[in-house]
Amino acid sequence: MNESSLARSILGGTAQGPVIATQEALSFWGGVDPATARVIDVHHSMHGICLTGAILMMPSSRGSCTGSGVLLDLVLNGRAPAALIFSEAEDVLTLGALIASELFGKPLPVLRLAPQAFAALASAKTARISDTAIEADGLSLSVSPPASSALDLTEADRAMIEGRDGIAVQQAMRIIGAMAVQQGARSLVDVTQAHIDGCIYASPANLTFAEKMAELGARVRVPTTMNAISVDRANWQEQGVPHDFGDPAARLADAYVRMGCRPTFTCSPYLLDSAPKCGETVAWAESNAVIFANSVLGARTAKHPDFLDLCIALTGRAPLSGVYLDEHRKARRIIDVEVPSEVDDAFWPLVGYLAGHAASDRIPLLRGLGAARPSRDDLKALCAAFGTTSAAPMLHVEGVTPEADGAVAADADRAVITRADLVAAWKSLNAGPEEVELVAIGSPHASLEECRALAAVLDGRQRHPDAAVIVTAGNAVIADARTEGTLARLEQSGVQVVPDLCWCSISEPVFPTRTRAVMTNSGKYAHYGPGLSGRAVRLGSLADCVTAALTGRAPVRLPTWLS
Repeated sequence: MNESSLARSILGGTAQGPVIATQEALSFWGGVDPATARVIDVHHSMHGICLTGAILMMPSSRGSCTGSGVLLDLVLNGRAPAALIFSEAEDVLTLGALIASELFGKPLPVLRLAPQAFAALASAKTARISDTAIEADGLSLSVSPPASSALDLTEADRAMIEGRDGIAVQQAMRIIGAMAVQQGARSLVDVTQAHIDGCIYASPANLTFAEKMAELGARVRVPTTMNAISVDRANWQEQGVPHDFGDPAARLADAYVRMGCRPTFTCSPYLLDSAPKCGETVAWAESNAVIFANSVLGARTAKHPDFLDLCIALTGRAPLSGVYLDEHRKARRIIDVEVPSEVDDAFWPLVGYLAGHAASDRIPLLRGLGAARPSRDDLKALCAAFGTTSAAPMLHVEGVTPEADGAVAADADRAVITRADLVAAWKSLNAGPEEVELVAIGSPHASLEECRALAAVLDGRQRHPDAAVIVTAGNAVIADARTEGTLARLEQSGVQVVPDLCWCSISEPVFPTRTRAVMTNSGKYAHYGPGLSGRAVRLGSLADCVTAALTGRAPVRLPTWLS
């Protein structure tokens, strides 16, 4: 490999600072505090480190699509890393840096290094980056300029770029084009629908972007659903949410509604009547939704970052790259899972979490799970947990998911998830006190079947007075639960069912302030919850959650299928 191929500029600029390097990908949303730039992911090796002013090196990002908004906020408020250096393809943080440069004139260099150059630079203490070179502790690397390949655009594409449909669409096409080039796309593709993740008030930058686009006259041109937001839109003031948070969070949701988005406010858009069909080309953001759409529904969507989701909704066009293409949907790692007998619902988030660790940078094929006959909700839990620990936009489950047959690439390698791995992960995600003050259900948003199951297990019994039980769900599910009487049964047991919010966006006082420990059946929230809430969060089955709800306690022990 010649020196010129060792380092490539993705987004130009100059920077200098201390080198902070990790071999573990990080989600900026749920992993980095926008107010301090400190890593808050308690499961990450960089926990507690401040990233401001650093040359941050990691293989790629992972987890939430909302990381682009967190990075943009850090840039706009002077708390961002000085530069980002990856060794693999990366879209989420790159898009945040692109928006900072394109819309706000604040460039942040993004580079990609070959593995040997990445390893050499990672051992340096400080580095200086220019448009043409990286200098660090005696190491000198030439930097190749950003890719500049021309896209094969349609007449309609060119008309949008030239401003035919207004400034907002023109700006959106510029952003899409820039992302397409850095992804290696040669053309764009039509999408039939979009799902917006950027409506979560992760930081003031999300509101700044949305209101700027709305003021420019932005209007979506394909049917577009909206993710969960950060407040119960109709009731946040009555709930005591502080005005300085509730008002901008509600304004953010309103901005997207003004742009023509459907106020679905759910992180489980695959539960809606508008869910895409197998083979349908869509543009979804929100990591769990993307993985479920690709893996379980057989639809096609890249893992679009926040902000790019709106750009695609405004134009109906997306970069034709990644898992939109057949060759990139194949598994490059086969994972054999040692499945214990008689597993319960807690098995699925646990194995998804481990599968993400085992395939952090590639699509896996999971083998051995078919005999356990996962339900739609089991697969929902698996996909959501997988998305917290992997950057991959999909997975395959042999004998279960629609593209699993023939889904293995010729160069695929192998891995195993053993019973010992399951035990270790369970202990890691189940650390905390036995006393539980809060039971959290609905991350991602609960389905009607999950609401029915919870009502059935509670069977009219009252929750313990010291243990709040909150279910977050989409309005469509709540309406169906109300019609059939399930909502009334839950409320009779003291369960609070909250619309619009999800556990990854909930805040005090809707999140009970007296809580010290949380019990959840979500692998996603078990991972993100400690950093987001500052509380201990324990993973368990639905039955474990009900035990905690009724008694205020949850014994720390292995499930029977791991004992």
